[in-house]
Amino acid sequence: MESCPEKKLTIAVDGFSSCGKSTFAQQIAARLGYVFIDSGAMYRAVTLYAMRHGAIERGVVDNEKLISLLDDIDIGFRFNPSRGASDIYVDGEMVEAQIRTIDVSNCVSSVSSVPQVRAKLVAMQQAMGRCGGIVMDGRDIGTAVFPRAEIKIFMTADMAVRVQRRYDELRARGEEVSREQIEQNIRLRDREDQQRKVSPLRRADDALLLDNSRMTVAQQMEWFEGVMRDRIKN
Repeated sequence: MESCPEKKLTIAVDGFSSCGKSTFAQQIAARLGYVFIDSGAMYRAVTLYAMRHGAIERGVVDNEKLISLLDDIDIGFRFNPSRGASDIYVDGEMVEAQIRTIDVSNCVSSVSSVPQVRAKLVAMQQAMGRCGGIVMDGRDIGTAVFPRAEIKIFMTADMAVRVQRRYDELRARGEEVSREQIEQNIRLRDREDQQRKVSPLRRADDALLLDNSRMTVAQQMEWFEGVMRDRIKN
């Protein structure tokens, strides 16, 4: 194993779905010149792969078949300068749009609750962040993936705000879906994420809480600048 040339910070951003974690984490990474990884995109990629290969039929996950596919999945990231972030690829295909559909959203919590899936992706995520210099967002980054991260942030927002954000995101992609469908999906994911046996969603004891219900991205970054100033002082 190669040594790390310079130890940089590891920043973990956890929280509920549709809270703007990825946008916030991406802004932090750009501010610090760090790598941004959307861990949720990795679970979505596995879900999409499972749907395409018959491990998910009519919203029902065949765990045994899903597990049998894990060694065949090739997940990678490539930096996209046009949006200042990395796109996710499955078997060489860029799938950023495909993994964000409501069909994938409806199944991703069930897929991510499978222990073998989490073990595979957590190992990949830990390898990506071995030398620091990374901002990763997800559900268990500060509790399971990087429990020793120097900065941990847990994000939340009001349900109505989360629904509207998700609605706007899907409509921008041309996907027709009602707010009622979105709220049902978000509530289901919250319940499954918090109740799963392996690495449930929870706030790490040393994580800072950020409720961004009524904050712009710029205001969130002002809050983060304060976090960094406090860290320098201490």
